[in-house]
Amino acid sequence: LRLMMGMLAPQDFVSVFTGDSSLHKRPMGRVIKPLSRMGANIVGRAGNTKLPITVVPAGKKLQGFTYDMPVASAQVKSAILLAGLFAEGTTTVVEPYQSRNHTELMLESFGVKLDYEGTAISIQAQDKLTAPEKIVVPGDISSAAFWLVAASVIPDSELLLKNVGINPTRTGILDVLNDMGADITLTNERSSGSEPVADILVRSASLHGTSFGADIMPRLVDEIPAITVAAMFAEGETVITGAGELRVKETDRIQAISDQFNKLCECITATEDGLIIRGGSQNVWRQGTCFSYDDHRIAMTLAIAGMAGNGVEIEQPDCVAISYPSFYEEMAGLY
Repeated sequence: LRLMMGMLAPQDFVSVFTGDSSLHKRPMGRVIKPLSRMGANIVGRAGNTKLPITVVPAGKKLQGFTYDMPVASAQVKSAILLAGLFAEGTTTVVEPYQSRNHTELMLESFGVKLDYEGTAISIQAQDKLTAPEKIVVPGDISSAAFWLVAASVIPDSELLLKNVGINPTRTGILDVLNDMGADITLTNERSSGSEPVADILVRSASLHGTSFGADIMPRLVDEIPAITVAAMFAEGETVITGAGELRVKETDRIQAISDQFNKLCECITATEDGLIIRGGSQNVWRQGTCFSYDDHRIAMTLAIAGMAGNGVEIEQPDCVAISYPSFYEEMAGLY
């Protein structure tokens, strides 16, 4: 939705965006604000910040500008760069930390020249894009994260995940798990178009607690629920900070993790921008009925926690179809 808004804001026709109840809660102002500064005419609910949203032709070309992003966000960055494809002059995005760069790699594969300086990326309007003959999309490491954690914490596990994208802007989950003592090996490393790909071999290991914060967050924010389960089984304490973005995902994931995962093992404290997880063999795991909030990542992580612990009944489990329709079938084949 956010990427499409960037692509359609410069066009000379009306576009209307809506979505399900989850999308209606998501903040769109972070994209609308910079697009409006470029000259886009966007109106919507809640002070032009929430769906439904209408993009009205601006009547003139958008103007390139330099946007210093308050928070690193690949979605916001991508929306601005896509709008910059049609804008007059140069459009520059400056991030506090580098976020995932799939859009930049894809633009370059279509012949777009981007200029880089530190964490700043600049683009100019393009007369023509040239599509590559073939684009191979690697497996999503955010979906692989659940199996990485499950195989790490369930004794005597060994799992080979094939064709997983290991773009360095996305591999924070590997860095954190390795820092916790996970047994993870990358094999058959190669390139799929502009994206690095590998097969990932993961074996069960004795994990220990760790700490990480805002600097790595753009590379793993979606994997925090899965990392929480790894931390619950790890010896010692894990402290996560700088994750305030989780409070405005499909649900408030920080509160959801605290409220629901504590039903299975009471060892999590929520903070304003993160979590404190007390892990280890002293934790008492129990069966429980947990609510997914219709959030696909919460549902899948609860399933992993139940598989590694003493079982779980998930209310509203079907939301996994948002990103991983075959998740439960693949879980059944492994367990």
